[in-house]
Amino acid sequence: MLRLALVLYAIIGTSLAGIFMIAALTMGMDTAQPIIWAAGAGFAVGLPVSWLIAKQIDA
Repeated sequence: MLRLALVLYAIIGTSLAGIFMIAALTMGMDTAQPIIWAAGAGFAVGLPVSWLIAKQIDA
């Protein structure tokens, strides 16, 4: 299940980072620091999400 979660994380982490970055840009946060924080938050949120999805697929 770990390999499945890592493959899913490659897709889910980048997708969530992109979504969070676009959300930050639409809120007017157009400097580097909020964009970096949004991308980091997307990658951090992607870890448990990919683990839960891998667990659901494996079951």
